[in-house]
Amino acid sequence: MTYDQMIREDENVLVEFYATWCGHCKAMAPAVGQIGEMLEGRVKVVQLDVDTNAEAADAEEVNGTPTFILYKNGKKVWRQSGEMAADELLNKIMTHIR
Repeated sequence: MTYDQMIREDENVLVEFYATWCGHCKAMAPAVGQIGEMLEGRVKVVQLDVDTNAEAADAEEVNGTPTFILYKNGKKVWRQSGEMAADELLNKIMTHIR
């Protein structure tokens, strides 16, 4: 499945661009997993390693990790880079999917 197909597959898709060597990404991993479980059925969470998905990262102009992009019905509605608290990430997502 291509990146374009992936973001159009579900109504709400959160994409996290991460890297295995990124300390901030490792710190956020539990929060991203929790949010994926909490919002199961409402938001599809997709994690893409920038090193193995360079084409998608380049297309989205990802310059830092982690970078989060939220799509609603295939349209980008929110984007933010950097580590954040789990409740902050959840609040950002909920603002756009209500």
